[in-house]
Amino acid sequence: MERLNQLKNLVVMAMADGALAEDEVGFLSQRCIELGMGEEDLRDAITYALNDSAALQLPTAPADQEALLRDLIRMMAADGSLDESEKRLFALAAAMMKIDNIQLHRLIDEAIHRGGE
Repeated sequence: MERLNQLKNLVVMAMADGALAEDEVGFLSQRCIELGMGEEDLRDAITYALNDSAALQLPTAPADQEALLRDLIRMMAADGSLDESEKRLFALAAAMMKIDNIQLHRLIDEAIHRGGE
């Protein structure tokens, strides 16, 4: 279930700017495979994100929180444009998970310099 939530969260971030760019679809497909999920799971995540009540589902375990933030950073950068609505959603998620600035900057550096591996 956590993997599906991770995928849903990525699609919610991808849709935050109101569009799903080709590069974002490519990243989602790649992460879907990496998470061991299939096309049906991706369809379910997209359906969820298109719902008016769609929201990020934030994990409680610190390792899962970091993994989510790394993925969200990569999702935001996938189309080469950091939209204000994406930045706000990311900042809100980090704040709700009580991620401090030092930890946040480390995660951003890791995601950018190592591709979020």
